[in-house]
Amino acid sequence: MYVVPPPKRSSDPMPGYSGGSSDNVRIYQIWKGSNIFFLQGRFIFGPDVRSLGVTILLIIVPVTVFCAFVARKLLDDFSYHSGVSIMVVAILFTIYVLGLLLLTSGRDPGIIPRNAHPPEPEGYDGSAEGGAQTPQLRLPRIKEVEVNGITVKVKYCDTCMLYRPPRCSHCSICNNCVERFDHHCPWVGQCIGLRNYRFFFMFVSSTTLLCAYVHVLCWVYIKRIMNSEDTTIWKAMIKTPASICLIVYTFIAVWFVGGLTAFHLYLISTNQTTYENFRYRYDRRANPYNKGVMQNFAEIFYNSIPPSKNNFRAEVPREPGLPPRSVGGGFVSPNMGKAVDDIEMGRKAVWGDVGDALDHREGQHPYTDSVNKDGGLGQMSPEIRTTVEEGDRVGIHHPRRSSWGRKSGNWEMSPEVLALSSRVGEANRTGGSSSSNLTTSQQAQPK
Repeated sequence: MYVVPPPKRSSDPMPGYSGGSSDNVRIYQIWKGSNIFFLQGRFIFGPDVRSLGVTILLIIVPVTVFCAFVARKLLDDFSYHSGVSIMVVAILFTIYVLGLLLLTSGRDPGIIPRNAHPPEPEGYDGSAEGGAQTPQLRLPRIKEVEVNGITVKVKYCDTCMLYRPPRCSHCSICNNCVERFDHHCPWVGQCIGLRNYRFFFMFVSSTTLLCAYVHVLCWVYIKRIMNSEDTTIWKAMIKTPASICLIVYTFIAVWFVGGLTAFHLYLISTNQTTYENFRYRYDRRANPYNKGVMQNFAEIFYNSIPPSKNNFRAEVPREPGLPPRSVGGGFVSPNMGKAVDDIEMGRKAVWGDVGDALDHREGQHPYTDSVNKDGGLGQMSPEIRTTVEEGDRVGIHHPRRSSWGRKSGNWEMSPEVLALSSRVGEANRTGGSSSSNLTTSQQAQPK
């Protein structure tokens, strides 16, 4: 029989945190998503943040080669100001691109905070009392909402325990629900959503322009060699192998980032996300978010970015005491009956099901209260009394605190005693004085 451990008290330390009091625990330290935080929660990245280093190298290395072997040689071929400006533009443009990359990958993309408990089903007024009369209310898997006069379906997220807003989706890599989810980009190591899509598009388009800038100037340098030495293009290319490598590299990169820029220009003009374009195909039906080309571009580039719904550096608030739970009813998840990792086979015991017998005193079992200070058994059920007395006859000693009470935060009660104590508590509530008379008569019997 599997028994659920007792609920944590508000004074217990948070999981995954060692040292210090719980008042100093920050939200980013116990974040349930797969994100990685830097600088004490100031930057949030995806779990594949290492790929960000590869992206940075793919930008810095070609620009370094360009400045060392092409731009530096063009200083002599052009006038002083023109030659210097070629290198300065390349360096400033690279810094600008890297800044956009950091803004894309190091900020909250629009994560929706998780709920601690499932939402209440519609029509539930909370007036039903506990007991077998309370029905189990099942949360619907899909709800319908209206967006600009068009019905849109929203799904329930079992991980975040919330109904996803329109255009929201759960990222399986970051394990978060993200507003206006576009896609998870492995090159930036972050989800692309409501709060970083603008910077992502600017990063992709700026990288395209940087590649085109380097590509064109490499051809200019080859042309200058041809004119100065009066040679063919092939001999001029042999004299500058760095330019040939950069031409090939930037040509391939432009097809990648340039094609991505063109694709996202189409998405912005039609007010779609990558996820919606591949899944829903709005070309075949009405798009409830399309406001026209001008307003669609204004929505991305001119509207203010909403603030984050998560303060990762805030202290974790103390959780209030557990509310009383009804035994016979409750809310049922839409995926009830499906295989879930945290559900054991068979019936999973719940602390609320044990009843008032375990709520008698914090950290104690009703048996410890029934034992008097002088070691007497007091008002105890005949079944438990007989078991204890038989143990005393054969020399088995039962310490009052070591095995029945709370010891170092662990509960050492056997499942059989739990079931027996719950039946005893139920019998005491229903039997009234008859149970007390039976205990008194048994105490009077001679051993």
